[in-house]
Amino acid sequence: MKVLVFGASVKAIRYSNIAMKMLAEYDHEIVAIGGRKGEVEGIDIMTGHPELEHVDTITLYVGPARQQEHYDYLIGLSPKRIIFNPGTENLEFERMCTEAGIYAQSACTLVLLRTGQFNMKKNNTL
Repeated sequence: MKVLVFGASVKAIRYSNIAMKMLAEYDHEIVAIGGRKGEVEGIDIMTGHPELEHVDTITLYVGPARQQEHYDYLIGLSPKRIIFNPGTENLEFERMCTEAGIYAQSACTLVLLRTGQFNMKKNNTL
């Protein structure tokens, strides 16, 4: 499953960084976009809005105040699901995702992975 970590950081204490490592542990294909270019254990962190294809899940690590400029880009990637990690919850964006046919899930990626729920199907879409 291809997962985009949006809000990726090279700082080891950041949850996005921990998520990239844990997603790799669980054999997911990871792409990462952050505010600065970098690399985490072989995963390149890109910036901006690069062209990406076949993104299944986006896991957000950008707060609501900084999400609006990315709405169209993230929805345009046509993922099956966007995970709103703690601190990223945004009713406006969640509503937009739902209207676009994207499952908006308020959850913690790390918890979903550790409890075996990350790959669970919702209406047979994941």
